[in-house]
Amino acid sequence: MLTLLALALSTLLLLPSALADGLYSKTSPVLQLDSRAYRSLIEQSNHTSIIEFYAPWCGHCKNLQPAYEKAAKSLSGLAKVAAVNCDAEENKPFCGSMGVQGFPTLKIVRPGKKVGKPMVEDYRGERTAKGIVDAVVEKIPNHVRRLKDADYEAWLEEGGESARPKAILFSEKGTVSALLKAVAVDFLGAIDVAQIRNKELEAVEIFNVEKFPALVLLPGTGKDPVHYNGEMKKEAIVAFLSQAASPNPDPAPKEKKAKTSSASTNKSQASKASSSFSKASASHESKDSESAKASQTSETLEDASNPTESPDPKVATDKSQQPIKVPDVAPPISTLPDGLSLQQKCLNTKAKICLLALLPENPIPETATAISSLSEIHHKHAQAKRTLFPFYQLPASNSQASALRTKLGLASGTVEILAVNGKRGWYRHYPGTAFSQSAVEDWVDAIRMGDTAKHSLPSGLVVPAEGLPTEEVKMDFGSAEALREAMKGQMPEGMGFEVEEIDDEMYERLMRQEPGKAGAGEEQGGKENVPPKEEEGGHDEL
Repeated sequence: MLTLLALALSTLLLLPSALADGLYSKTSPVLQLDSRAYRSLIEQSNHTSIIEFYAPWCGHCKNLQPAYEKAAKSLSGLAKVAAVNCDAEENKPFCGSMGVQGFPTLKIVRPGKKVGKPMVEDYRGERTAKGIVDAVVEKIPNHVRRLKDADYEAWLEEGGESARPKAILFSEKGTVSALLKAVAVDFLGAIDVAQIRNKELEAVEIFNVEKFPALVLLPGTGKDPVHYNGEMKKEAIVAFLSQAASPNPDPAPKEKKAKTSSASTNKSQASKASSSFSKASASHESKDSESAKASQTSETLEDASNPTESPDPKVATDKSQQPIKVPDVAPPISTLPDGLSLQQKCLNTKAKICLLALLPENPIPETATAISSLSEIHHKHAQAKRTLFPFYQLPASNSQASALRTKLGLASGTVEILAVNGKRGWYRHYPGTAFSQSAVEDWVDAIRMGDTAKHSLPSGLVVPAEGLPTEEVKMDFGSAEALREAMKGQMPEGMGFEVEEIDDEMYERLMRQEPGKAGAGEEQGGKENVPPKEEEGGHDEL
């Protein structure tokens, strides 16, 4: 009897250890993480990742395993596919801090504006290999410039004598592949990467491109272009480009951490997260054991869909004592408040391409996301001094925005993005429902390159330009000095001028001044000053 009890006790003691082994073996293409590995391999990386938070006893997790490993193989070299065993005691604080409340939980982690500060969002797509791959590929940062005959020479000259090496992919396709995006991430800051379509005949001829796709490396000033003759595989391309510059280390180099006095606080928070998570996990395990055969759907305790920044942000270091660098904040895109302004800017027979964001009457989460993405894209092009068509946001109160929705069959309670060309009478409609900067930027690039389908604008939306009132011309020089600078070189030779600032009271007095005063009637050179003819409105004709 004692022997049986001892055997049963030893079995129970070994059970947690067996569960902690996890679902994925050491030979699996899925990267296995704990909190330290997450911070070094995922948080610091320039690459996009997807992470599964699971428990070995979870039926849904077991069902997902084959599809997840298949996705990992497909994404090899493009993005990272990882998993965290939340049933392991040492991982429970980390899983709790990541907001995991059900199994399996999948989160996509993409690089943020600062190294070590990625953006984390829940994956809520299909639990299939294709669904996972497509979602991750969409989140890969796009650092590839799409060029045409009109602008490739300017791009080649960027940086002057100290310019970085450059690489150009000549392709028959208009969109940028996940492979090229991943290569650009590997060489970010070391080699500038661009793509040119085969219909750009001038560039194709200059670089002697005869077949597509073709990769050309420009090692630097004074060096001849080098054509790549290998397979279009990630490892081979990286090896080829490495002759000009070394790829970035992955993850990015670690920054030194300052010692802080908040260690006890962090331990307390971790303990609370671990305790809370353990209770939820135990409850979930109990429910799982009582459930019927698992299907490939999520086991959710509580909805937690809001994207968050990476948890446990870095503590302040000695650098925090240095002057604060003001971030380069993108100004929001302009608003066209009424129908007339929209017609004057975009919906007339002389207007060229405009990009319009139609906003719903009641704000929804997608409103802020779409405006933020469009503002960042427009600001990015403005900072680089690249020509881009104007972006505008249209509130629901704009009558012509309502007409656009009605005639194009668009819903009233959603955010819609359109590109319109009044002169040529066409429009293009953004097809997605997610408005991430990378997705919208790819669509904008496709418009610039002429790669998306056009649709004819319905009659009645575009008005004759000649029938519109002239837009008010505003000349705000800001100061007398600015006006003086603006007038330099525009005065006849030998003639000068003086600028005197006056206050509002003086301005109003001059506007009310009656004809005949201020020198009227005085003789100059034997001639009398003739007062100007007064218009019916009571103002002097100037």
